[in-house]
Amino acid sequence: INAEYMGFIAMFGNVVKGIEGEHFEHELAAAKNRKGAKLDTDLTAADLQQLVGAFKQVFKRQCGEEFPQDPSTQLWASIDAVFSSWNNPRAIKYREINDIKGLLGTAVNVQSMVFGNTGPKSATGVAFTRNPSTGENLFYGEWLINAQGEDVVAGIRTPQQITKVMSQHWAVENKISEHQRMQQFPSLEEHSPALYRQLVGLKDLLQNHFKDMQDMEFTIEDGSLYMLQTRNGKRTALAAVKIAMDMVKEGLITEKEALMRVEPKQLDQLLHPRIDPKAKPNAMAKGLPASPGAAVGKIVFTAEEAEAWFARKEKTILVRLETSPEDVGGMNVAEGILTARGGMTSHAAVVARGMGKCCVCGCGDLVVDANAKTCTIGGRVFKEGDLITLNGNNGEVYPGEVPLVEAGLTGEFKQLMDLCNKYRRLKVRANADTPKDCSIAVRFGAEGVGLCRTEHMFFEGNRIDAVREMIVSETLEKRQAALAKLLPIQRDDFIGIFREMGGRPVTIRLLDPPLHEFVPHQSDGPEAELLAQTLQLPLHDITRRIDSLKESNPMLGHRGCRLGITYPEIYDMQVQAIFEAACAVKKSGGTLAPPEVMIPLVGKVEEFVLLKANVKRVAQHVMQAQGVTFDYQVGTMIEVPRAAITADAIAKEAEFFSFGTNDLTQMGCGFSRDDAGSFLKEYVQKGIYDADPFQSIDQEGVGQLVKIAVHKGRSVRSKLKCGVCGEHGGDPSSVKFFHNAGLDYVSCSPFRIPIAILAAAQASVSRQKSKL
Repeated sequence: INAEYMGFIAMFGNVVKGIEGEHFEHELAAAKNRKGAKLDTDLTAADLQQLVGAFKQVFKRQCGEEFPQDPSTQLWASIDAVFSSWNNPRAIKYREINDIKGLLGTAVNVQSMVFGNTGPKSATGVAFTRNPSTGENLFYGEWLINAQGEDVVAGIRTPQQITKVMSQHWAVENKISEHQRMQQFPSLEEHSPALYRQLVGLKDLLQNHFKDMQDMEFTIEDGSLYMLQTRNGKRTALAAVKIAMDMVKEGLITEKEALMRVEPKQLDQLLHPRIDPKAKPNAMAKGLPASPGAAVGKIVFTAEEAEAWFARKEKTILVRLETSPEDVGGMNVAEGILTARGGMTSHAAVVARGMGKCCVCGCGDLVVDANAKTCTIGGRVFKEGDLITLNGNNGEVYPGEVPLVEAGLTGEFKQLMDLCNKYRRLKVRANADTPKDCSIAVRFGAEGVGLCRTEHMFFEGNRIDAVREMIVSETLEKRQAALAKLLPIQRDDFIGIFREMGGRPVTIRLLDPPLHEFVPHQSDGPEAELLAQTLQLPLHDITRRIDSLKESNPMLGHRGCRLGITYPEIYDMQVQAIFEAACAVKKSGGTLAPPEVMIPLVGKVEEFVLLKANVKRVAQHVMQAQGVTFDYQVGTMIEVPRAAITADAIAKEAEFFSFGTNDLTQMGCGFSRDDAGSFLKEYVQKGIYDADPFQSIDQEGVGQLVKIAVHKGRSVRSKLKCGVCGEHGGDPSSVKFFHNAGLDYVSCSPFRIPIAILAAAQASVSRQKSKL
């Protein structure tokens, strides 16, 4: 009874009065030290009686009042605390991370207790009907004799496995002999076979009823089994995909239900790196593989430090004795989590799996001194900022940075993607600027390139010198001479892209950014001096030219099609490179889809007509010179609101539309992408916007511009191809909107392609359901 009372005082003090748990833990640790006790259960009844008094004194010191003795007072204070918890920083952060909106508050359940710490015939446990880390159809969980539920997840005592197989596996991983395992850490299956069989029966009943993997909590009180709760269990993306595909094969769910079971954003976990198989790192310690993947980062010891380092664009590993809900913000931004305590159902393990973070828990060779900002791992001392590598697949920890490799589409992941392709209508392309990007995109299922940003090619190696030479040149002849140096470079890039895409469509955007982005920011600084030396020009000429390019609002200034109109020789060179590359691929016997040339930032049809004529002139000249002919298309990026409103006029000339939703959002909402970060987060927190409109399309505003443009464009060109090439193309809720708006494809970065593919399939399934 005293043990339960101590737990109640500590929990009441923490939840209701906000007393830090470490005050109670300090008293407990002191009592154990005095008695030489290793575990709480080693303390006598007299010891626990003394601790009850000590806990009450802690409560009085911290609150300035006696611990309440009236049950009614305790109950109502607890109820108020639960209601109030809805708006504490931890709950707000949790809702923010999980994109939970529109709820008014939380509910409170009041129920009688059963106790798992009444003696050797009592126990507590947490179980999953399948492995939440891998998705394997194996009963999985942990239990503790003579303990309460909090003890299992807290990691203070080493939990035991529920099944014999998992117990034996755990013993091997932790280098524990079979004899020691049987004596000290028996599985529930071995310790209490009848209770185990009863639990297995309930496990199967619940899983078959809910048709999903269940996360269950149970208590054994004096030999009787009680189920406390069940819920759909959190799982890694790896597990989510395997469970969904396995349940289809088992006949538990349909293919469409399987598609809806996997959260698209969760697939990002499967695209994260793993340890390079060629690397043979020596592990300095090993813990439990709580969440798969691999992570490299600099050690930090608090959640606050992790968030601060993340703001400085530093990759971190959060190293803790154990994590608690207060650490969720730091866990969210860290590359990985390493804890000394905790099992596979501990807080760190469960939260990391839900976030898709690599996590190693229960690392016995880890000693943390958070105050000194140091830790000892396998006998080696590390300080804050030191690099380590985690392997969440086997629980190993390595010093320094171990090479990682990217993931691919295999096994159940590929099966899920194949299932998506069976049901989706919306195509998915990639934003890819190099042959390497294209190779990755094809590997992940891209059906084409929706946006090739030609300006990105200019920053590789010493190409920027030729670009800058062209920019500072003040005569047409000098600009053309500089462009002649860029022509073969761009041509070779396009040849590589066409070949990698193997007959898939490629949309190439002509130069879009303002010219000032390619020259030194300081017109009289060291970089400008180096440019003058490289081009063998006087510094004052360089300074004068750079200063002449400065604009008050460059994103609304001399860029996009405006550059092509005032400097047509730039676009002429790029079009020549595109068509010479296409001719080379065609001549070599390669497969070539009709190239799609995209003119950016068009606001008036007259801009497009002028530049389209130039494209056709150069294209015709190249094909005649090469003796090769092929189809091609000239279209435009709809990113100016005026273009969306006058889309019917533009569609008479343009053969395709690609919505540049980044700029369309910027101009449609009147937000500067570079400056909006200072207030948009608060806008979302206060409910002005449901989400950052640069991350998820503003459906009521910018989204309506998209719908208007599609409707008007197809009113004059019925088969007008329409797509999206902003980063919204990889956002699941935006993909659903674009599907419903009737677009033909979305385009996103290569590593978001599987996310977009699943979101497109879910949009199709949801649309079919809504019609029923």
